[in-house]
Amino acid sequence: MSTATKNLLVELFVEELPPKALKKLGDAFAGVLRDQLVAQGLADAASVLTAFASPRRLAAHLTNVAAQADDKAVSQKLMPVAVGLDASGQPTPALLKRLAALGADASAVAGLKRAPDGKAEALFYESTAKGAALAEGLQRALAEAIAKLPIPKVMSYQLETNCELPGWSSVSFVRPAHGLVALHGTDVVAIEALGLTSGRDTHGHRFEAKVDPVVLRDADSYAQQLAEQGAVIAGFDARRAEIERQLGAAAAKVGGGAKPIDDDALLDEVTALVERPNVLVCSFEKDFLAVPQECLILTMKANQKYFPLVDAAGKLTHQFLVVSNITPDDASAVIEGNERVVRPRLADAKFFFDQDRKKSLASRVESLGKVVYHNKLGTQGERVTRVMRIAHEIATRLADKTGDDATLAAQATQAAQLAKADLVTDMVGEFPELQGTMGRYYALHDGLDAAVADAIEDHYKPRFAGDTLPRGEVGVAVALADKLETLVGMFGIGNLPTGDRDPFALRRHALGVVRMLIEKQLPLQFHELTRLAFDAFPAGLLQDAAVALDEFLIERLKGYLKESSYAPAEVDAAVYTQKLGLWSTLPQRLAAVRAFAALPEAPALAAANKRIGNILKKSPEAADAHVSKVLLQEPAEKALFAAMQQVVPAADAQFASGDYTGSLQTLAALRAPVDAFFDGVMVNAEQLDLRLNRLGLLKSLHEAMNRVAQLERLAT
Repeated sequence: MSTATKNLLVELFVEELPPKALKKLGDAFAGVLRDQLVAQGLADAASVLTAFASPRRLAAHLTNVAAQADDKAVSQKLMPVAVGLDASGQPTPALLKRLAALGADASAVAGLKRAPDGKAEALFYESTAKGAALAEGLQRALAEAIAKLPIPKVMSYQLETNCELPGWSSVSFVRPAHGLVALHGTDVVAIEALGLTSGRDTHGHRFEAKVDPVVLRDADSYAQQLAEQGAVIAGFDARRAEIERQLGAAAAKVGGGAKPIDDDALLDEVTALVERPNVLVCSFEKDFLAVPQECLILTMKANQKYFPLVDAAGKLTHQFLVVSNITPDDASAVIEGNERVVRPRLADAKFFFDQDRKKSLASRVESLGKVVYHNKLGTQGERVTRVMRIAHEIATRLADKTGDDATLAAQATQAAQLAKADLVTDMVGEFPELQGTMGRYYALHDGLDAAVADAIEDHYKPRFAGDTLPRGEVGVAVALADKLETLVGMFGIGNLPTGDRDPFALRRHALGVVRMLIEKQLPLQFHELTRLAFDAFPAGLLQDAAVALDEFLIERLKGYLKESSYAPAEVDAAVYTQKLGLWSTLPQRLAAVRAFAALPEAPALAAANKRIGNILKKSPEAADAHVSKVLLQEPAEKALFAAMQQVVPAADAQFASGDYTGSLQTLAALRAPVDAFFDGVMVNAEQLDLRLNRLGLLKSLHEAMNRVAQLERLAT
């Protein structure tokens, strides 16, 4: 690249961009622009990119951009020598035609390079390609950046044509564009896009800019001039940081340990709505605090983009923060306006809450029979019946394992019956995000047990990666039942996730099952859970998808464990043994596998275990884990048998007590006798009884070594 470089600025000035997509649009615009300029040799890896995105602009600043890219040597394959040259070495018509297409003639034949190309020798034409000029290269880069923008929805609009004949041209873009800036240092780069011609003029804040237009001096003054003359913070991250700073400062002025609600998505959206943030403190009547705070917080966040203030204990206060896009000398009118706007929203929430409490949750269950869940799986009412049955079975098994009485099963059944009842309430109809949350409030209002109320809210958990799990056993039983019913139903009608498409969030449901079984250390086998869930559906409704569902859950299990910092080989070793067993023991098994793998005996024993497995698989006789001491002849097999008589019972006792690490470390003592066995004993002896006895010895060893995990999967 030429050493004479300057910094480059490109800006598209547009009408208000979609706020939820702004950050992604800004990053994509700048990133593609940079990549295209680098590909053309106009910028390089040392060029520093800065992306700008505000409600009315997408821009990119790139350092070390050349006015002209360096020329490049180009080598083009023409054709095989046998095709391009005749027997006397003269060019064939085919070669001359190919050269003419490249702008060369017969005089270039002598300079053609010969080089091997696969099995034959080929002719190559070497030339120098002139480096792209910045205007030409930037035009291509900008067109590519616009074409590759992740636009959520394209708009089409009309531009008046710049010609003698009046007319209009149609343009498609995310929003109508009104300005294009392209500066290389202080110089304007002549390019066009979206019916616009580049210049150095841009526009600041719609109401508070000191000058309009803002005439940019050079590429490097962009952010400073917009801030000083245009009253705009052009950088998304800088504007976000300023909003965060002002929110904290405003909360500190309120005092009492108040702090704004923590919501990154809301912060990003508000950052995309304002160009010059100004945080103001507003309030509403304290009477509204009688409504569940989740309702008030959601309506303020979702409908008004406000930041509710909570106290040090996390309880909602009657004050909230507004991020205004204007900074008047007297902000009272702005504050009063926002307080006036939020009041009807809060009044609606209070009305919904008061109306909903006039009917019990139990009285609403019948209405679920009129709500379609899935055209192949029936109504929500039918689904509730299935979830109740599954929850009762799970709770019964938990009670049997833990020694609880019948209360757990009864409460789980009741919670499962009422868990979806809030779907037909006014509050959840207005705010679907509150399903489960409102069910808990209404259950408590109906006088139900706290364990049942908590389970109604918690049965949706975990709702997302990293979310908390249900609080109690009742909630766990209903949450498992709800997720298993969804998984079984969707797998049973062939509605499986494909690629990135997972409309029923089956991967999330499966991960929830995995997490509850492991993190709650439930004494339940997942294989039994899926079968009892299938049994809850009417005969003939579903396809037999039990095996496919098991494999799906096992893959989610492996992914969960690998994300928990375990190596793939460790996970495969532990999961193989416990595919259909108690997943609650897997963390202990994995810890044992990791400790075993660190032992000096581990590689040899893992390799021996793999060898034993192969011998047993290939043996024409089915080996029985039984050894006759009388048939032991070779010293090495006698020594191995004697060692196993001492080591295996000790390892088994440790395994039975849950000391998986100790069990594997005890088995490590068998390395020397195992090595000696394979060095001095012919397993496949001609004499049948000797062969079966030796296979029985290996079978016994294989079973003992693989109780914690399949160690052969650690072999490299």
